[in-house]
Amino acid sequence: MKIEQIYTGCLAQGAYYLESNGEAAIIDPLREVKPYLEKAASRGATIKYVLETHFHADFVSGHVDLAKASGAQIVFGPNAHTQYAAYNAQDGEELTLGDVTIKVLHTPGHTLESTTYLLRDEAGKDYALFTGDTLFIGDVGRPDLAAKSELTQEQLAGLLYDSLRTKIMPLADDVLVYPAHGAGSACGKNMSKETFDTLGHQKQTNYALRADMTREEFVQEVTDGLTPPPGYFPLNVQMNREGYHNIQEVLAKGLQALPPQAFEAAANETGALVLDTRKPEVFARGFIPNAINIGIDGSFAPWVGTLLPDIKQQILLVTDPGREEEVVTRLARVGYDYTIGYLQGGFAAWQAAGREVDTIESITPAEFAQRYGQDPSLPVVDVRKPTEYQAERVATATNAPLDNLNHHVAELPRQGKLYLHCAGGYRSMIAASILKARGFDQVVNVEQGFKGIAETQVPRTAFVCPSTLSE
Repeated sequence: MKIEQIYTGCLAQGAYYLESNGEAAIIDPLREVKPYLEKAASRGATIKYVLETHFHADFVSGHVDLAKASGAQIVFGPNAHTQYAAYNAQDGEELTLGDVTIKVLHTPGHTLESTTYLLRDEAGKDYALFTGDTLFIGDVGRPDLAAKSELTQEQLAGLLYDSLRTKIMPLADDVLVYPAHGAGSACGKNMSKETFDTLGHQKQTNYALRADMTREEFVQEVTDGLTPPPGYFPLNVQMNREGYHNIQEVLAKGLQALPPQAFEAAANETGALVLDTRKPEVFARGFIPNAINIGIDGSFAPWVGTLLPDIKQQILLVTDPGREEEVVTRLARVGYDYTIGYLQGGFAAWQAAGREVDTIESITPAEFAQRYGQDPSLPVVDVRKPTEYQAERVATATNAPLDNLNHHVAELPRQGKLYLHCAGGYRSMIAASILKARGFDQVVNVEQGFKGIAETQVPRTAFVCPSTLSE
């Protein structure tokens, strides 16, 4: 028996490869399926099942393409209605994989179709539990993402309470827990950076598994402090339920190399968004006017999904040369299939062609401190989350969180320089590029963000531990 966790840090997502006696199963695969096919082939195994724990909201699963390429059967638990061929296993049903079995446990709550898979070894002993978004390490799945559900989030939380206590908590303490996500995912509130654990340790440390917790207490704690999910979540659920374009077709369309003249013409003719994925500090020194910067080396896909509400938005890419396929692939992972080409030769080719270039002023924390000292009234915009802002901030800063920056545009002054910062510099450059495209001509990015500012003499509010903040 072989278990391999295939963890993708930028999505904080865990897929799983299971194998026994020449048969393999893939749980919650990513959209690009070639690695799974190659892994099975290298081991002489046949992929028998593609097991889906639920209709994912934060990424597009590779289940449809993988089943077509391998001949495997797509398996969901109860209540999963698809527009492609799939098998709906019943609660308690056992699937055979080589010399081991996989027991299907219907665990509604995160969504109505949420299902966990209990792996039993060759001797029939419960060995590992693949929990999807039902149980995380340190947390449980949020109950407000169920698409087309008539139940309230409180009612779904109640179902989750029942699922945990009737299906999962009775299992032995030595059972391994393998969730679909870790820290950084928007599918929970307080996930651990650890990507697996024993169930016994989770019973001791996970707030949602307290033995003396009442149903009412559970519902209150699980629903308390939920922030609105990213706008692309329902669209990814729809793609996972109904099907999607083959990933090779998406790559072929997106990897069209366009020299500067053709790139500019495409932008003008189609109205495509110019997405620049270079590092923030590189982008600031020169970029195509009206381009939006979301650096590929940060939380790229989640921010694309949060800030681009239409997954059918046509996109033209500016990337570091050699990273074009990586960017198109990572866009497709979250359902953005309409990349129509990239700037051949990168931004250097644009400059060499004599095309118009824009810049964003970017200053060090020390320079910001000097300017602030000379004029404490200068406008400072903190684009961090409200909880970060409330915990500690520049005394005079205004909060305009990046995830709903558009709601604050009308409140921001357009005359004079506007100083932006986040925690470390990634989010503030995204915000600066958006505001620049909206006509804010004098945005200034503070490098290193609040971390750097905190080391200067700029006046700050007293620190308040985020866990003590009232909602």
